[in-house]
Amino acid sequence: MIAVRFRVRGRVQGVGYRAYALRTAEHLHLGGWVRNTADGSVEGEAWGSDAAIATLLEALKRGPSGGRVTEFDHVSIEPRESSDRFEIRRSA
Repeated sequence: MIAVRFRVRGRVQGVGYRAYALRTAEHLHLGGWVRNTADGSVEGEAWGSDAAIATLLEALKRGPSGGRVTEFDHVSIEPRESSDRFEIRRSA
């Protein structure tokens, strides 16, 4: 299992980005979370298999059809949780 922390900037709030991330992660059987931030970006963490994480990261770079990703960053982190549940959390 691997884990990543990600941050997405652009037109990513109010366009269904978190729901898009949730659906994609659930389809890939990943655990983690996603939330809006006060600076207008979206951040989150995800954990699971190498292949599923790679697929999620590619999807997050594209975003939903109504959004526009202008900046996407991610870093590998140590897995801190083992749940296979992905959730939308309250804004930071």
